[in-house]
Amino acid sequence: MAGARALLWQCPLLLPQDRRGTAYEGFVSAQGRDFHIRILLPMDLQLKNARIECSWSLKRILHGYRHILKQRLHSCPDLVSFMVELKTVLEIALKNAQDLHIPRPPEYYSCLVRDLEILGWKRVAFVDTGLTTVKLKAEDSCGRQHLITLKLNAKYPTEPPGCLVDFPVPFAVSWMPQNSLIDIYNQFLAALELLKEFWDALDEIDGKTWVLEPENPTRSATTRRIAIGNNVSVNIEVDPHHPNMLPECYFLGADHEVNPLRTKLNNNMHLWDPEVSLLQNLRELLEIDFPSRVVLEKSDFSKECGICYAYRLDGSMPNHVCDDPRCGQPFHQACLYEWLQGLPTSRQSLNVIFGECPYCNKVRKSKE
Repeated sequence: MAGARALLWQCPLLLPQDRRGTAYEGFVSAQGRDFHIRILLPMDLQLKNARIECSWSLKRILHGYRHILKQRLHSCPDLVSFMVELKTVLEIALKNAQDLHIPRPPEYYSCLVRDLEILGWKRVAFVDTGLTTVKLKAEDSCGRQHLITLKLNAKYPTEPPGCLVDFPVPFAVSWMPQNSLIDIYNQFLAALELLKEFWDALDEIDGKTWVLEPENPTRSATTRRIAIGNNVSVNIEVDPHHPNMLPECYFLGADHEVNPLRTKLNNNMHLWDPEVSLLQNLRELLEIDFPSRVVLEKSDFSKECGICYAYRLDGSMPNHVCDDPRCGQPFHQACLYEWLQGLPTSRQSLNVIFGECPYCNKVRKSKE
């Protein structure tokens, strides 16, 4: 309910189209203009697999920002957060679109070229033909490569450029008319170092475990679904500001597999040591060794859905497992829900439906 109120506050013209919260339609507003938009979420409500439909005018305005929006879909925790990001990107896109029609004075070009020369051309990854978009590259203290995209308006340097980065947190630029690109670049470098421990923690997980989701994590992604065993995994949400603290953990798998893990986590929570890496802490708290990338292949954990016989459905992997130890068949939530809905013996309570597993006939439940 709180999420619905927050969404109504941010986007009062975007309304739910069903009780399940999987479809929204209406308008998103920016700079006094309203743009038609429709958002379709999968049954499991995972934002990264959402489909966005919009008017031709909005699609044209956001054309150059598609990769940014795709990153935000993967990194935002909920629809409200994504809509805030979408409105921010839309504001920047509209402002830049307006600026394209404003002729630049000669001082704009001379100032920009001077700033780029002072910054050093080796740090420039891209400049468009109109000299309105600049991409700068940087390397953090651990050798990771990063990009910052600058959208410059006609009043540069009196007004700051719009900045787009692949960060898990907002990047706010401090700017005064006498500032230049080198000031933004230095702020970008400082922000990279503030996120160093966060990326260190996730890089260790990516390099030493089998991460099931996301398949190709961006630098803004804060979640990892780590394989523990066949049809057993843990989804962690890491706080970018406190990466060495205990993350949110959600176990996926059959009850007989995940219940002992939950118990160990609760019993050992007091042993968490901020001086030790996140991965090592998880090993010690759960009293397990995560499957090694050296010994096993990812396909060892990629079990197909027992209903649609596919591993991925609309980008999602199977996230429900039969609780019977003799069965353990995985299913996509959407597939299982539709299967149980079609059974004459199934019963429903609110948004939860109960019915028999298609493999072992044990009673299963699934949420809309």
